[in-house]
Amino acid sequence: MEKDIHSHHISQQFNAELDDAKTRMLEMGGLVEKQVRDAISAFMNLDSGLAEEVARRDNKVNNLEVEIDEECTLILARRQPAASDLRLVLAISKTLNDLERMGDEASKIAKHSIALANEGGVSRSYLEIRHIGDHVGSMVRDALDAFARFDSPLALRVAQEDKAVDTEYGTAMRSLVTYMIEDPRSIGSILNIMWSLRSLERIGDHARNIAEHVIYLVEGKDVRHAALEEMEAEVKG
Repeated sequence: MEKDIHSHHISQQFNAELDDAKTRMLEMGGLVEKQVRDAISAFMNLDSGLAEEVARRDNKVNNLEVEIDEECTLILARRQPAASDLRLVLAISKTLNDLERMGDEASKIAKHSIALANEGGVSRSYLEIRHIGDHVGSMVRDALDAFARFDSPLALRVAQEDKAVDTEYGTAMRSLVTYMIEDPRSIGSILNIMWSLRSLERIGDHARNIAEHVIYLVEGKDVRHAALEEMEAEVKG
């Protein structure tokens, strides 16, 4: 169920500014989610055309971050919000930064897919990209949904999923190292896969960061650097 955690004011303009900043941030999130999805698709299909499109769209993500963050700065300067309104503006601003970083990582995956296509690719190891990519993609979607609905239990689940992604990432990297040892001719291609997996793992980290912003926004507790058990206590408490 969607919660409404920020105050409603006599000034309808203030309400409109808060709602607009949140809406634009979520629209940017939708673009970044598509960037991640398209980067994975380009990698899986060695689609250089799609990969180049992902890289070009990164500028749009960067521009949106600057525009919306400036909007948040103006709200802080003009309205001097307090309590839940202040948390909302700060959470939006911090989320913008995580989304921009996700866009950067998607662009890196796209560039590695181009390099892999130019090398002719390898016959295996795409399974790791697909599996972890699907997992991370779900985390990004759920983190944005949690923000849209002010849903701290869903945000907690995103944070919990990040631990599983880290485990999957470690397993995949060990498998790829073994493959390189068995077939040294594959080293160039496997390195592109490993760097792409690293970018996916980082996207998962940023999704967790957004989840932490949601918990801060809804529960009023800063859970950055907190263990999962501490986060669970804050959300369920």
